[in-house]
Amino acid sequence: MLNIVLHEPEIPANTGNIGRTCCATGTRLHLIEPLGFVLTDKTVKRAGMDYWDKLEVFRYDDWEDFKAKNPDAKVYMATTKAKRTHTQVNYEPDCYIMFGKESAGIPEEILVENEENCVRIPMGHDIRSLNLSNSVAVVLYEALRQNDFLGLETEGNLHRLNWKE
Repeated sequence: MLNIVLHEPEIPANTGNIGRTCCATGTRLHLIEPLGFVLTDKTVKRAGMDYWDKLEVFRYDDWEDFKAKNPDAKVYMATTKAKRTHTQVNYEPDCYIMFGKESAGIPEEILVENEENCVRIPMGHDIRSLNLSNSVAVVLYEALRQNDFLGLETEGNLHRLNWKE
């Protein structure tokens, strides 16, 4: 099972959207404090809709607490500062993909200790970054694709009509 880690997220709607994406993909969500909101905030629940109770969520006091509780975790760090793209690594089925807070990203002190695991989403040079929930979806779905969308439905059906065989 893949894992998404949010380091000090600030915007409740982003975290709610990410929670919903995690529910849809069978991904665990890890939240590293401090959060810029309380989890009972109505914007978190509105964005996550009625899926939040199906989400497996873990909370940590800080980065050190996360590392102590997940000592063997392979953590990829999504950052605009990385030297390689998110498609240039092979995501293990149980890896962790970490994203930083909306205003500043992952602290550089953490990034320099993990340079080999830093990845970026390609984008134009005039754009600072993508929205956090969009970034999570882009990288998470690449990791899922690499793992053959294990456990996910890959075919859909029409409601009223049938597809041609």
